[in-house]
Amino acid sequence: MAKRRDVEREVLASIGELASSGLPAAELFRELHALLQEPLGFDGGCWHGNDPVTGFPTSTVADGLDFAQFEQAVQLELQGGDATTFAAIRTAGHRVQTIDRATDGRPERSVRYRELLNPCGYGDELRINFDLGGGRWSSAAFMRERARGRYDLSDLRLAERVAAPIGAALRGTHLAALRSAGPPQPAHTPAVAILDGYGRLRSADAAARELIGRMAEPTAHTGGVPSGFLTVARLAARRGGPTEMRVCTPDGQWLALHASPLDGRRGGVAVVASPASPVQRLPLAILAHGLSPREQQVALHAVRGASTKDIAALLHLTVPTVQQHVTAILHKTGVGSRRELVALLMADHLPTLGLPPQ
Repeated sequence: MAKRRDVEREVLASIGELASSGLPAAELFRELHALLQEPLGFDGGCWHGNDPVTGFPTSTVADGLDFAQFEQAVQLELQGGDATTFAAIRTAGHRVQTIDRATDGRPERSVRYRELLNPCGYGDELRINFDLGGGRWSSAAFMRERARGRYDLSDLRLAERVAAPIGAALRGTHLAALRSAGPPQPAHTPAVAILDGYGRLRSADAAARELIGRMAEPTAHTGGVPSGFLTVARLAARRGGPTEMRVCTPDGQWLALHASPLDGRRGGVAVVASPASPVQRLPLAILAHGLSPREQQVALHAVRGASTKDIAALLHLTVPTVQQHVTAILHKTGVGSRRELVALLMADHLPTLGLPPQ
């Protein structure tokens, strides 16, 4: 037991160092993957960057997996009906879950296990949602080969302990991306891509091809499009209507992806990418600054122009309590007034400021 606790302390210390390294998300994922592989005992895994507001995956970094099955994995994740999806784990009130525990020791009850994990030789899977402060910053899945047995309580304990600090580190990468992003790149028209029913790129205009190339993932799947495009297209197809999500490009540009199913014999989904507006980035900015749930509410009303008295009435708080929240918000965001707060959260180009005190 003592040795295991020593390992936990070393892992947590290493996560703290990585959190202060300033690495972009994709590189941070790779470092975390290497750090956790031996302590958690997994043979393959993938990390997903998320739209922090919806929790939908927008990017993928993976190792030891067959990418020919990536589209199937996305389909199983988004179709619902399985207790082991990231959304189901979150809904159940967990940060960490395994196939074995979610199915009460009967993994064959999981569609994901039957159709994806078992055929690949995996006997169990550990999944973590790195949620923190209302933001759904990332998710990860770690697969263990059948011969190595199932994850035990010590593995779950370690996963639980690393979830929050990794969430904080990933929140930091989002804040850095928001603050370092340049103004939206000028474009006469949005970028448009058409995906077929299998998530493969059917056609695209010049702007979309450039964007897809810029967002290319080293672990690209066979569909030929970034994870964010595939996810929003699959969601739109499943819902049978328009779907929207936010995604950050590797160079720090925040985009809004809109997807709509197409009529006709060939079907498919149209995905339109355009620079995220200040209003679309506002929830990201509020979440990334580490505000408490009540501070988030106060900040949102302040950005909308409500007075202290109005905010107190809207949230059923006293005026002094609202003033205390405003003071805390200004401190965490590193600005000196409400006007500066509005400029920070709503500007087309967020200025580069020192990181707020943690």
